[in-house]
Amino acid sequence: MTSPQDSIHTYAHPYIPNAVPAVRQAMLEEIGAAGVEDFYADIPDGIRLHRPLDLPAPLRSEAELTRHMEELLGRNTSTRQALSFLGSGCYQHHVPAVVDEVVNRSEFLTAYAGEPYEDHGRFQALWEYQSMMAELLDVEIVNVPVYDGFQASGTALRMAGRITGRRRVLVATAIDADKLSRIRDYVRPDHDVTVIPVDPDTGCADLGAVREALAAGDTAAVYADTPSALGIVDEALPRLAGLAHEAGALYVVGCNPLTLGVLAPPSTYGADIACGDIQPLGLHQSFGGGNAGFIATHDEERLVAEYPSRLFGLVPTSVEGEYGFGDVAYERTSFALREEGKEWVGTAAALHGIGAGVYLALMGPQGMREIGETILALTAYARRSLAEVPGIEVPYGDALHFADFTVRYTGGRTAAEIRAELKERGIFGSTPTGTHEAAYCVTEVHTRADIDRLVATLKEIVK
Repeated sequence: MTSPQDSIHTYAHPYIPNAVPAVRQAMLEEIGAAGVEDFYADIPDGIRLHRPLDLPAPLRSEAELTRHMEELLGRNTSTRQALSFLGSGCYQHHVPAVVDEVVNRSEFLTAYAGEPYEDHGRFQALWEYQSMMAELLDVEIVNVPVYDGFQASGTALRMAGRITGRRRVLVATAIDADKLSRIRDYVRPDHDVTVIPVDPDTGCADLGAVREALAAGDTAAVYADTPSALGIVDEALPRLAGLAHEAGALYVVGCNPLTLGVLAPPSTYGADIACGDIQPLGLHQSFGGGNAGFIATHDEERLVAEYPSRLFGLVPTSVEGEYGFGDVAYERTSFALREEGKEWVGTAAALHGIGAGVYLALMGPQGMREIGETILALTAYARRSLAEVPGIEVPYGDALHFADFTVRYTGGRTAAEIRAELKERGIFGSTPTGTHEAAYCVTEVHTRADIDRLVATLKEIVK
């Protein structure tokens, strides 16, 4: 009987090139390696698995593999199959059919990174996306999307650090725990992250504490989210800009771009760098995977020079009246500098940028305003309605909320218990943020009847 390890060396995989054992051995001999394990020698022994992965036996046919994958995918329940009030960074919005029609065109879907040798309009499509995002954000420069909004925030903060030459980053608003973890991991080699607790009564930034932290003079950037992790649009956002600049730091603001039809963009109240996730702009939730990050600034050389990601521009060609599209300041990027690059940037999520561009073109300024007003109104209605349920408190008073908001359960039931009972009744919601606190989210896909159903169901659960 052969071991799983033996089968690896005798089995030629039908889909993996150079899997024939004799070919593998010839490749190893060519580079002077005794075996595949030589390539993993740098991985510490303490985190090595030392056993085969717990996977099913290899499926030898495409038909078997397809059936197996369909069975796995069939276990999922999407937010289209249940009434969902989940948010916190990945939102359920209506995606117009034309968005999917455009992004699934072969010249976009299979164009890899849109290199000149195989570009069939992708450069132009992304330039159009950048232009519309720049108009929405009231800036001149927006990058080709990076992987997600979390990375965009981390990159924006590292840009600020390279400009100021300082190490500390202050987070001044409530921030999602997963986002904070990702930012800390991403900036760890160059920066220390200090979170300033928000005012517990208002949920807004504690300006006195921020001012005190800035007094040390070592802060590279003050970071704020709008809306914050609590769903609050903080009235202190412009004052944070003043505090940051007085201390010689940059002001970085993460924002939900869907709010910008009704709320002022960060550039108008002092942000040096704006960043965020374009998932709300025509991207499906994809079970938590439909994300892409943007970074935006004014056209200042000190800022543009620090973008590690691609920027596509419009230039005249040798034919009068004809224009082409391509990389701007290519020498900044890791594509040009390789291991000497300021940050590494790969293929990223450019296709999602095209989807967001189609969405923005369809919506236009009036559509963005209408969807923003709708979400604000539904958020206010949901908060008022839930505040009337015995055993539920809706904190932070009259603060303006957009989509996300927090509730507290006062009847003794935990947030996890209530979430489980909601799920049994066909409702996704109540993302626990504490033992007796949870986050809900409403968007334009919800109706008042949906919110009333949530309220009625919670009355049964918490009484």
